[in-house]
Amino acid sequence: MTKPGIEIKIPNFGELHIKTICSDYTGTLSVGGELVEGVRKRLRKLAKRVDIHVVTADTNNTSKKQLKDLPLTRHRIESDVKPHHIYKRDYILEQGLDPKHVAVFGNGRNDRCWLKLVKEADGLAVAVDVGEGCAVETINNANVFISDIVKGLDLLLCPNRIKATLRS
Repeated sequence: MTKPGIEIKIPNFGELHIKTICSDYTGTLSVGGELVEGVRKRLRKLAKRVDIHVVTADTNNTSKKQLKDLPLTRHRIESDVKPHHIYKRDYILEQGLDPKHVAVFGNGRNDRCWLKLVKEADGLAVAVDVGEGCAVETINNANVFISDIVKGLDLLLCPNRIKATLRS
C-alpha cells in the first residue's frame, strides 16, 4: 500500500508533496541522547502518511534503543566511510528518494548539505534547535528554522502552520 504523503499549497512559495521525512537524530530528535518528549507520538502519526529515515552518527550511541519499535528506517553512519555532511546528502540520492518530495530536519553542520539539496529541489528543509544549538550554515540552507522538534514535526501534521510561515 502506498502512503498518501502530505500535500501543502503555499501561496507564492509553491506546492509541497512530502513523501519522505529524513532526519538527523543527535540534537534534532534527541537531547543528550534521549528522544525529545512528544517526538515518538508524532513520528508514529507521520509514519502513517510518509516514510521516515533517521540518519545519524549517533554521538551518544542511544538511537537504536530510543527509536526501537518506531516505524522508521534508522541508519547509523560509520565514521570512516566519508565526511558526514557528504554521507547524509548522498543518502537521499542513494536511497532513490526525490529531494523534491522530502522534508529534511537537522541541526548540525553535517546536516547543511542535505538541507541544501532538498531546499534547492523545492522540498522542505527545516533547521532545528532542541537546546544543543544549530549551526549557522545549516540555518542558511533551510527554508525554516524552528526551536523545537515537536513544533517542527507539527508543521507537517498541521500544514497551516508551515503555510503561514512560508507564504508571501
